[in-house]
Amino acid sequence: MTDDLLIRGPADAEQRLVLLHGWGADADDLLDLGEELAGRRTGVVSLRAPEAHPCGVGRQWYDLQQSEWPGLAGARQQLKLRLEALAESLPLERTVVLGFSQGAAMALDVASDLPVAGVICCSGYPHPGWNPRAPLPPILLTHGRADPMVPYAASEELQRLWRNAGGDSQLLGFPGEHTIDTALFPALRRFMEQHWPTPST
Repeated sequence: MTDDLLIRGPADAEQRLVLLHGWGADADDLLDLGEELAGRRTGVVSLRAPEAHPCGVGRQWYDLQQSEWPGLAGARQQLKLRLEALAESLPLERTVVLGFSQGAAMALDVASDLPVAGVICCSGYPHPGWNPRAPLPPILLTHGRADPMVPYAASEELQRLWRNAGGDSQLLGFPGEHTIDTALFPALRRFMEQHWPTPST
C-alpha cells in the first residue's frame, strides 16, 4: 500500500483491474468488489482520488460543488499520468478500468484515449463537452433506473456518445438506485474475460 493506491493480487499477474472510486469514498471502497470480480490470477489496483472531500470524509477527483468544475482538467491529466505509470509494470492492453459514479466519469474520459482492454462504467455520467474519438476500447455501462443522484439518462447519453464515435458499448440497467448491483457481477466478469488478452503460457 502507498498513500495513493492499494494493490492486491499476485506479483506476476498478467492482467490488471484498476478501480476508481466515487465522490466522497476512498481507495478501499471498491477493493473487495475488485478482488471478487478479478479472481486469483489478476492484479487489482485501487487508485485514491487526489483531493480531500469538502465535507471532510473521503476523497474526490475534482470538486463537484464548484461551478463548471475548474479542477476537472487537472484531474484528467493527473489520472492519465497515473495510468500510464502503471503501464510500466503491465501493459495497458492488459488492463480493464472500472469506475463508480465520479470515478466512472473519470474512467471513461481518460481511458478512452488510452489503449486499455476495456472500461466498466457504473452509475457514471459524461463530462461537459466530452466527445470520445476512435479508436475506442469496449465499454460496459451499468446504472440503476431509480438512481436519485446520477440519472439513468446519463448512461444512455454516454452510450450514445460512444456509439456515435464508433465504439463498442453495452448498457445494463437494473431496478436499483446509486450502487453497483451484485446481480450484474457475472456480466462484469464475462466482459473482463472477453476483452483481456489470452494469458501467455
